[in-house]
Amino acid sequence: MDYIAHAIEGTEIEQKLIDHLQNTAKLSAEFAKEFNAEDWGYICGLLHDIGKYSDAFQKRIRNEGPRVDHSTAGAKEAYKMRLDPVAYCIAGHHSGMPDTGELADGCDSTSLIARLNKFVSDYSEFKKELVLPTTSYRLNLQGDVKQRFFILSIFTRMLFSCLVDADFLDTEFFMNQGEVHRKMGETLQFLQRKLMEYIQTWLNNEDLSTVNGHRSQILRNCIEHASGERGFYKMTMPTGSGKTIASLAFALNHALKNNMKRIIYVIPYTSIIDQNAKVFKDILGKNNVLENHSQVEFKDTEELKMNQLASENWDAPIVVTTNVQFFESLFSNRSSKCRKLHNIANSVIIFDEVQMLPVNYLKPCVAMMEELVRNYKCTEVLCTATQPVLDSLFSGYVKMTELCPNLKEQFEFFKRNTIQDMGDVMEEDIVESLRNENRALCIVNTRKRAQMIYNQIKGEGVYHLSTTMYPQHRIKVISEIKNKLKDKKKCVVISTSLVEAGVDFDFQNVYREIAGLDSILQAAGRCNREGKELADTCNVYVFCLNERVNNEINRRISATKTTIKECSNWSEPEAVHEYFETFLHYEESNIDQKGIMDQFKEGLFNFKQVAQDFKLIESDTYTILIPIEDKAKEVRDALKFKGYTKELIRQAGHYSVQVYENDFKNMYGAGMLREVSDSLDKFYELVDLKQYTEEIGLSLNIGSGEAIMM
Repeated sequence: MDYIAHAIEGTEIEQKLIDHLQNTAKLSAEFAKEFNAEDWGYICGLLHDIGKYSDAFQKRIRNEGPRVDHSTAGAKEAYKMRLDPVAYCIAGHHSGMPDTGELADGCDSTSLIARLNKFVSDYSEFKKELVLPTTSYRLNLQGDVKQRFFILSIFTRMLFSCLVDADFLDTEFFMNQGEVHRKMGETLQFLQRKLMEYIQTWLNNEDLSTVNGHRSQILRNCIEHASGERGFYKMTMPTGSGKTIASLAFALNHALKNNMKRIIYVIPYTSIIDQNAKVFKDILGKNNVLENHSQVEFKDTEELKMNQLASENWDAPIVVTTNVQFFESLFSNRSSKCRKLHNIANSVIIFDEVQMLPVNYLKPCVAMMEELVRNYKCTEVLCTATQPVLDSLFSGYVKMTELCPNLKEQFEFFKRNTIQDMGDVMEEDIVESLRNENRALCIVNTRKRAQMIYNQIKGEGVYHLSTTMYPQHRIKVISEIKNKLKDKKKCVVISTSLVEAGVDFDFQNVYREIAGLDSILQAAGRCNREGKELADTCNVYVFCLNERVNNEINRRISATKTTIKECSNWSEPEAVHEYFETFLHYEESNIDQKGIMDQFKEGLFNFKQVAQDFKLIESDTYTILIPIEDKAKEVRDALKFKGYTKELIRQAGHYSVQVYENDFKNMYGAGMLREVSDSLDKFYELVDLKQYTEEIGLSLNIGSGEAIMM
């Protein structure tokens, strides 16, 4: 009989199982070649679906039988070959990589040990069609021997990514009968030429008495250093010195010099993504830049469904994503999240505003960053005006090359304002001060406080910015604010910290509730940003409201107070260094709060447990599509009635808001939300559009007692 892997429903078109296995093996090997594991990728693809050789599965695919586990068989064969990483990958290639488990695990367990002991239907017919390679499988992974099991876990994740992406791509190719249209973008050579044409006149400016002259000096230095080898680089650049363009110029030139594949920007806030992605698209073309910060995913299932094929795999030349998406994917066990990981290998990764790396997960995040450089051919650039002190967290000596020339001189030149310590104040004092302002930004530590202050002074020229606004709405409000500032009309903005990094505002004065020194200095970067006013006429007022905040913010505040006692000049690099050393000393016991690194040791690889524990945003989030604009309605209808594509999911992200689980439950219970599809994980649409306003976006002021009983 012909053994088949897939069949197109309602037709007689079938894909032979041997063809699918060989196609997947070749693709998986091609992906794994990027990190010198071609043989591992090939055997992974070749074995992954051999469970489909059972009579039970063949009856199932012809609609004659019940659901069949087809993943365990390949894991069993891999384990017999002593290829443990392959066993984990195959066991989880639809339902997610499992934990190792224990010998006592019963049949109801999802652990690898339980799967290996599980009875499965006879699949031995695979031996008649498949000839397994006789390769001697070796690993040549570099790193600290104390972290060898963590290092092996990352290799397993990368291999898993190669397998699931290859599996999905070959299935998609068959299901669409070869008509797969992917927007891969232009080559890096083409993009580099476009960028160099764009900045050519800047490079000729050598007048160091001007802002543009200093920006050009930094830009030239970045391009000169781009010829260096792969590794770690720092861009410790003052606010307003052209960091975005300089980092892109380094990345594109460095990628070409070292034959690398893509540029990945990792950014803390979605609000910064909006702005940076627009800059990149304007210069390089929108089809070359992928924004991927949506939490929308397809649900993992044992059987691959057509909808899952739309999952993101980062196949664009420029990818812009968030800390959450980047690191949670790297520590995930799910196929929908891990599919993209192999495309991180051999990339230039820019960590923009690197000081925003999550403190509670700093140790595993830094270990992952080190691993990507050491074993996966990446270059990483730590980019910020307030460089954190990470040296002690690396497992060995790491050379960091600074890309900003004459660091101390640059910071002195770009000093644009005066920082004043207001000490303890009452909220009404801040409200009264803001009422008398014409062009001012006020940043506070909590969303609740921001809304309270905004509601007291709202009116003409007063704005509130929040992540409760969907990205396209935020872009519109930010544009309106910039126009007001440009025309020197009244413009007072109340916000949380989301605007203090990467948003190019230029206010006369800035008010910043006391926080970490890095946050204060980032906020100061929004004050007289373009240097059009005298520094002593533009002020950054630091105030303390004595409000209740979380423990981490309290420790940041304590580190700030300790630092400013020792350093009179808050903004000098030495003060920033002192602050981060003090803060990390306070946080020493919290930098791996969930014990992620301890989950990988001899005989123990807890992929599923780590995926559950590693949550940069502790509360689970849900994606809410806001169907107010016509384009948002079109996307919603297409998702509902025409099926799913990666492009539609990307477009949906521009009109969606992330909410925490408690807020979601209250809104869902009140009948305000509706599921878009049961195939998409945590993806809903807002049906009560009164809950969304132009002023504050999605209102989360919903009590749990407001649920409607249907």
